[in-house]
Amino acid sequence: MRQLFDIALTAMLVENLALVFLLGMCTYLAVSKRVETAIGLGIAVIAVQTLTVPLNNAIDQLLLAPGALGWAGLPELDLSFMRLVTFIGVIAATVQILDVVLDRYAPALQQSLGIYLPLLTVNCAILGGTLFMVQRSYTFTESVAYGLGSGTGWAVAIVLFAALRERTRHCDVPAGLEGLGLAFIIAGLLAFGFAGLAGVAS
Repeated sequence: MRQLFDIALTAMLVENLALVFLLGMCTYLAVSKRVETAIGLGIAVIAVQTLTVPLNNAIDQLLLAPGALGWAGLPELDLSFMRLVTFIGVIAATVQILDVVLDRYAPALQQSLGIYLPLLTVNCAILGGTLFMVQRSYTFTESVAYGLGSGTGWAVAIVLFAALRERTRHCDVPAGLEGLGLAFIIAGLLAFGFAGLAGVAS
């Protein structure tokens, strides 16, 4: 249990997908103008990561990894070349289901997320979580912890960023830094803060 907690905490803080690996920055910058929208997208990312990372782990272990088809009498068959396409397909299906659920139960949130919710399908943070899981050879249970931790870390990063951007909206900012200029500076300072956690022992 402690190991699962360490995996989730490390994924959330020490190896934050947005602020340490700089994955998903296009969505991170575009949907962080309001805290309310950032929270909605953060919850969507948590849901997608928590579902897709373990699901892709199960598919990889049962079908795609070298020797995975031993249970079917085909241990020599290696389908690992199909990993990327399969993982993207699983992510796309999950995002589509989430879009339909939000449209039914939270239409205002779905409208505010706009095009960025379907873009989670090709968000490099979502795919990056799955690829890190495969690279590190996590078990199914560890992949659940990693998916939850990495999704939560990305959500925390975008909510913090949105809160800081809302605060600076009412500040006296030099003309050359208005808009994205100041946003990049804030994102960089947040990234420095999270990078400082890299030395924390799990």
